[in-house]
Amino acid sequence: MRKVDPERQQAKRRQIIEAAADCFARRGFHATTTAEICAAAGMSPGNLFHYFASKNAIIEAIAEEEWRDTAAYFAAIDRDTPDPLEAVLSFLDVVMVFAADRSYSRLALEVAAETLRNPVVGTSVAAGDAAMRDGLAALLRQAAARGQIDPDLDPAQCAKWIAVLIDGVFSRLALDTGFDPVHEAPMLRRVVSRFLAKPGRGA
Repeated sequence: MRKVDPERQQAKRRQIIEAAADCFARRGFHATTTAEICAAAGMSPGNLFHYFASKNAIIEAIAEEEWRDTAAYFAAIDRDTPDPLEAVLSFLDVVMVFAADRSYSRLALEVAAETLRNPVVGTSVAAGDAAMRDGLAALLRQAAARGQIDPDLDPAQCAKWIAVLIDGVFSRLALDTGFDPVHEAPMLRRVVSRFLAKPGRGA
């Protein structure tokens, strides 16, 4: 019996995920066929189905990967960071860089749409959202303790509203082809900085 090579198997899964993500971003999840994914990945249907049982399984893997990446991002931030407010604002800069990638933003909207149809995708997206909000809230609690933001603000509620702003960025991209995340990134920083500022102070 031939042994399974975990690294080769992971590389093949990565190849399929990247090909499918590109197809979903260009044509939409439901308009994309498995034949198109196979062509983009350079493999036969039999080979593809060896790694993923269905097209749904691929978008489920994409959603799970996004959740794990978000959790890893906040886990990597030093718990004793000297400038937690800047860590929050830097995260917004990262979001806007991703938003500027039209393929990524279109894929994000496709995944978001699937949360209403696919409970597995919905679970992963909810977990990623919770990881983001928990990470932001933890940084905001540190910022309040260091006197960087209004101490009367509820960190969890603030994190929720920052998440709303981030969601709005991707919705705006779907509606306004002229919206430029790179150009708008400093304004997002300014909006959040002023929202968090101590009374009598602005950024």
